[in-house]
Amino acid sequence: MKQLKYRRRPQRSLRTILTIWFLLLSIAPLAFVTGYSVIKYEKGIDHELSQRLAGNAREISIILSEFKANLQQRRDRYLADPAFIYHLSTNELGALREKSMNWMGGEISTTLSFFNRTGKMVLSLYRDEKSEIKEFQPPANGVIYLSEENLNKIKNVKEYAFVELTQPQKISLIIFSKVTSQTGKTVGYIEQLVDLDSSFLEGIKERMKLEVIVLRKNGNIVVGTHPDFYEYKKDFFESHVNPDSNAFFELTLRGNPHGFVMYPIRWGQSDFFIALGASKGDAKAILRNVNYAFYSVVGAVIVLLVLSIIIISNAVLKPLDDLVQASQFLQSSDQPVEIPIKSDTEIGLLTESFNEMSRHILRVRAELKAKIHELEMTNKDLKETQSRLVHSSKMSSLGQLVAGVAHELNNPIGFIYSNMTHLREYGNRLIQYAEMVEKDPARAAEIKKQLDIDYVKTDLPKLITSCEDGARRTRDIVMGLRNFSRLEEAKLKEIDLHEAIDNTLSLLSGEIKNRIQIHKYYGDIPLVTCYASQLNQVFMNILSNAVHAIEGNGNIWITTQKVTKNNKPMISISFQDSGKGMTPEVMEKIFDPFFSTKGVGQGTGLGLSISYGIIETHGGEIQVKSQVGVGTEFVITIPIKAEVHPDQKNQSN
Repeated sequence: MKQLKYRRRPQRSLRTILTIWFLLLSIAPLAFVTGYSVIKYEKGIDHELSQRLAGNAREISIILSEFKANLQQRRDRYLADPAFIYHLSTNELGALREKSMNWMGGEISTTLSFFNRTGKMVLSLYRDEKSEIKEFQPPANGVIYLSEENLNKIKNVKEYAFVELTQPQKISLIIFSKVTSQTGKTVGYIEQLVDLDSSFLEGIKERMKLEVIVLRKNGNIVVGTHPDFYEYKKDFFESHVNPDSNAFFELTLRGNPHGFVMYPIRWGQSDFFIALGASKGDAKAILRNVNYAFYSVVGAVIVLLVLSIIIISNAVLKPLDDLVQASQFLQSSDQPVEIPIKSDTEIGLLTESFNEMSRHILRVRAELKAKIHELEMTNKDLKETQSRLVHSSKMSSLGQLVAGVAHELNNPIGFIYSNMTHLREYGNRLIQYAEMVEKDPARAAEIKKQLDIDYVKTDLPKLITSCEDGARRTRDIVMGLRNFSRLEEAKLKEIDLHEAIDNTLSLLSGEIKNRIQIHKYYGDIPLVTCYASQLNQVFMNILSNAVHAIEGNGNIWITTQKVTKNNKPMISISFQDSGKGMTPEVMEKIFDPFFSTKGVGQGTGLGLSISYGIIETHGGEIQVKSQVGVGTEFVITIPIKAEVHPDQKNQSN
């Protein structure tokens, strides 16, 4: 067994891929589930806290509603006392003071004020910081009147409740009521006022274990239970004061996160907001414990996975590495490469199969080399045979071409040859006439008449013109043959396709004239870069087949035009005849080598096959349409600038 060596390393390690996938398939779901649970737990805590704070806010709202109901109940009792109405209407201050002092003993109001029917303050009692009842003393010689605004607001109603936020860190809840006599006449007014200051909020804070903020409608703080509230900017709470939403938000007070709920409060015709907050410290601690547990579990899973991967690598990947080494070494080895079988599992079976494959590959490789050598020799023989067949086809086409050219040349040359007898005779007469006139000038007229010199003068120019026409026809045929062959053009060159087609028709004129009518529909096409002799061979093969397909008289239509195919400018050339046509079975085989519809000895069957190869190597295509009794059409499409490789050109020649 050959000693194995690493020839090259894989671009990616299977061990790394397995490690990554194991980690992804195990940790990713765990991380997702745990992370999702943590998020949901935190949202659940926030939701529960929000619900609790909203309940506390409703409780405070109920307390304020009870305040209002108590004030209204007491107010109604005052208004039902005829003595009070009488004292107020007659401005009996002493009796009014005594009665109101008794009332303040059971009042929840912090201030109780009385005004006469003109709005002038008659008496005002309030509780000080020690809850002692005292009378408000206006400034010296001072008189306090109700504002026109308040008088107008209560003019058509029994009472008017509103909130006053004029004093710092205090909110005053006020009920302003009208006092009327039994006859319905207004005799004065009562103002009941409850102050909600920091001490009131501290009581709520101690009882509910909450932080409390009272805010104006624009979000400005009036009073709060924590000094940090006043450190926030005035517009900080503006986005949270929304009467239609119990918005939950967070604030950090001295490093401790708190969750807050904003709750709207309505007192009569006035609105304000209270924000209640509770600490989230305990919930954060629980979340930290959950995160710690998650990281611990993930770490343990990673350790277990690494150990599992190491074990799997030794059990599975090591034999695979040996197989990779052996397969790489087998590529350059001329002897079988075998691996020791160390397991009776699928890995062992795979190793045994590899050893058998190694021996089989060596046998097949030797057989393949012998087959390749045999195929090379066969290919060489085929190329030689192909060259001989192509040469035979060219010779056959050349023979037909030479026969046609010879027939064409025979007519003008025969005509010239027959005229030479008359030219010799006319020349002899003229020489004889000159000699006789020189000897006997007096008989010039007689000799001229005797030798019929006048006829010679008339007929000689005609004979010369006829010989010139024959010579010109001979020259045209030779020039056409020379242009058709273009032996001097062995490189790609721009040619005029119309000129090439016309030269081919000239060479076939002997078979065409007096029998076949040519219809040319030449389009406006540019010069084409190609091998001219090869295209002339294609034109000759197709036009010659068209001529032979027409029995008796007929027509050939030739059409050229510029087209676009696959976004590439090309030239289309159509050759259509009125011959006998072909059946579908014949059409399928016309481009096959050695297939011919002509009789034995009349064709090799390689003309169209060679034409197909020439057009294909020029980067074009050739198509055929035919119908029995109607005719055949060949359509050639070639690029304006053919890119023919020299090897391809040589194969077609």
